[in-house]
Amino acid sequence: MKVAVIGATGFVGTQVVNELVNRGNEVIAIARNTDKVLSHEKVQAQAVDVSDETALAAAIAGSDAVISTFNAGWTNPNMYHDFLEGARHIEQAVETSGVKRFITVGGAGSLYIADGVQLVDTAEFPAEIKPGAQAARDYLNELKNNQNLDWTFFSPAIEMHQGTAGVRKGTYRTALENPVFDQDGRSVLSVEDVAVALADELEQNKHIKQRFTAAY
Repeated sequence: MKVAVIGATGFVGTQVVNELVNRGNEVIAIARNTDKVLSHEKVQAQAVDVSDETALAAAIAGSDAVISTFNAGWTNPNMYHDFLEGARHIEQAVETSGVKRFITVGGAGSLYIADGVQLVDTAEFPAEIKPGAQAARDYLNELKNNQNLDWTFFSPAIEMHQGTAGVRKGTYRTALENPVFDQDGRSVLSVEDVAVALADELEQNKHIKQRFTAAY
């Protein structure tokens, strides 16, 4: 397949590009700055800002699928606004491009840990990343109304960012609305296995017009 990866130099995007290439796919690696894009014969770097819908749609056109790992920046003081706006621009650009398959990565904050209670609304949720998590939740609710794309929204495990890089097991368990916990009560998945889960979803199409999550 030919897959456009948005945010191709980020924490998640870098691993997604690696995983896709290792599976024999062609990748259009899209980032604002392409200096850190993987140098590989199957990777074509495209420097595009997601706010430029016309340029983004042109970069995406001709792909079999789009995977967005866009992140507005966890230290960005305008995180909430910039994430929502960026996500909306990306969704519209994908529609304009004519590509139907769209997989996007949001946060774990919108997962339900009890009846009607989402993780982002708990007292323990870190205040510094709450605006980004709220933006991802609000975007998921918007994306659910999109009838034109074969979309999938992926929520990583709760501890995806906390010391879980560097391990690729290639195995994980999935759920739809609730975190996946291990026998120790932790929801953990390495960023490498986030990329595995996304590449598997691309190949298997198990969660069309659904959100899903994964952890060990």
